[in-house]
Amino acid sequence: VFVEKCAKAKSVSLLIRGGTQRIVDEAARSVNDALMVVKDVMEYPFVVAGGGAPEALISHHLRTWSNGLSGRIQLAVQQYADAIEKISLALAENAGLDLIDAQVELRAQHGKGKSWTGININSGKVDDMEKVGVFEPLAVKEQIITASTEATSMILRIDDVIAGVKANAGPQAPGMGPGGMPGGMPPGGMPGMDM
Repeated sequence: VFVEKCAKAKSVSLLIRGGTQRIVDEAARSVNDALMVVKDVMEYPFVVAGGGAPEALISHHLRTWSNGLSGRIQLAVQQYADAIEKISLALAENAGLDLIDAQVELRAQHGKGKSWTGININSGKVDDMEKVGVFEPLAVKEQIITASTEATSMILRIDDVIAGVKANAGPQAPGMGPGGMPGGMPPGGMPGMDM
């Protein structure tokens, strides 16, 4: 059913065509992503620069803040800054930029206070995303950073638990080999025995 020429339509249908089912599926996914971005901006009407600019800015501020810290905390903050910056560097790599040059340029621009600087994949260089007109919903950025930080924290907690269990297992009895078997005995038990 096609309903056409409605002056004040409340809904629309998009007809997606392609040479293969795979192309149609990819086009449908892209359209869905675009619609979700519009929905996000309508529900939470704030945007930030695209092109990895927010991640480069966050990384810059974290590195600056870490200079006043010391010990393991400083190292943790610097590693977190590196992890956040990887998003910008992934864009640079996909755009065909030299990663070292892109990283140096991004850090230099953000060091000068140019917080809208990101990776322009169309020109293949570091650029001012506001002038280029590349923006992303703030809701998406908040979700990405929150979800990735929570996932990392969960992995670190699990790693701490595993390390704690290994530390509490205590030393093995003298003469015992791996898995609690007497020294020199293969893991399957004595030869010829079915376990």
